[in-house]
Amino acid sequence: MVLIIDPQVAGISGDMLLSALINIGANKSKVIDGIHTSENYLSGSKIQKIDFDKIVNHGTEATHLLLDIKENTHERRGTDIQECILLTSDKIGLSEQAKVFAKESIRSLIKAESKIHGEPMESVHFHEASSMDTVVDIIGTAIALDDLNFFSEEIISMPVTVGGGTLTFSHGTVSNPASAILEIFRNSDIIISGGQIKEELTTPTGASLLVNLADSCSEFYPAIRVKSIGYGAGKKNFDGFPNVLKIVKADKTEQFQQDAVQILETNIDDISGEVLGHMIDKIIANGAKDVTVAPAITKKGRPTNLVSVICDSSSVNTVLETLISETGTLGIRIRSSARFVVPRVIISVPVIIHGKSFTVRCKMVKNQDVVKHFKVEALDVKLVADSLSISFKDATEFIRTEIKQKLSLK
Repeated sequence: MVLIIDPQVAGISGDMLLSALINIGANKSKVIDGIHTSENYLSGSKIQKIDFDKIVNHGTEATHLLLDIKENTHERRGTDIQECILLTSDKIGLSEQAKVFAKESIRSLIKAESKIHGEPMESVHFHEASSMDTVVDIIGTAIALDDLNFFSEEIISMPVTVGGGTLTFSHGTVSNPASAILEIFRNSDIIISGGQIKEELTTPTGASLLVNLADSCSEFYPAIRVKSIGYGAGKKNFDGFPNVLKIVKADKTEQFQQDAVQILETNIDDISGEVLGHMIDKIIANGAKDVTVAPAITKKGRPTNLVSVICDSSSVNTVLETLISETGTLGIRIRSSARFVVPRVIISVPVIIHGKSFTVRCKMVKNQDVVKHFKVEALDVKLVADSLSISFKDATEFIRTEIKQKLSLK
């Protein structure tokens, strides 16, 4: 089973995620009761009304959070909100996974503010996030995920739309996305983009919940059989698209893992083989997954080398700079591609060859705990071959025979 969170069009906020989980089947009464418990641990806040209702937003029926809170303060320390969330989590009996999720979500918010303002985490004060809203979103989402048993499933996020333009809040006017959003997403695998409107589409709370929930981010849906869909509506209305977060519960239909990679290509016709070899080594060292150089013929019958690089989005800029500096190319083509990957594990196996002991690494492909095939790391084979003064081919055969015997492989 897999859960896909899809914030590609309208971004994500805490209330949108919570509402989508209610829409897909989380126990509404259980969520509301748990949220009311949190009032006991945050003085100065009183929930006047909380409920979930159905609305139609630009033709999409979705669940919407109705929340009316009476606040007697406009500013709180982040640690006060954190303590409320932790005490509530214990009181209502959340699972350990849900407790960790709630704890890390509020911690992401505090850590982002601490980094931006240059203050210790214990001293950070929240302004916009100071109200009971933050507690409602985090505790409510944790309860809903627990109720649906989603913590035991694989969770994939699609790229997140954050919006554009400017924002005005307690610290003045800033560009959107605000620093807190960027700080929360920094060093995560989540891909973000501006979108089609000059408004805030992703909130700090929504970002914090997402980075602590998603196992991975993919630009493409995996091969799935859809089981159920949840729609959570935000508070705003926009022209041209529904302000709705979509989540999809599904069964995966393939044995493979799927991700997205960037493919960079350029034609090189005026450098030597030695330069190409050095370029390959540098590109691999700078994060590329693979490099291919193939001979080709271009216009006017000119011979050329087609250089193709596969890398992650995070490595694109570094690879671009390396390609340009090492080859002097004047243009590089870039495209995104879905990729299916056969799951594999790397294990270290002790072997004895010609009376000497070695430890070699093996890349193994398994299906239902049955080893389909394996490959010994080339550098380890070379080490054995050089140490015993035998050929690479013979070293490979000796090592494979040893591994098959040790692991009882056919």
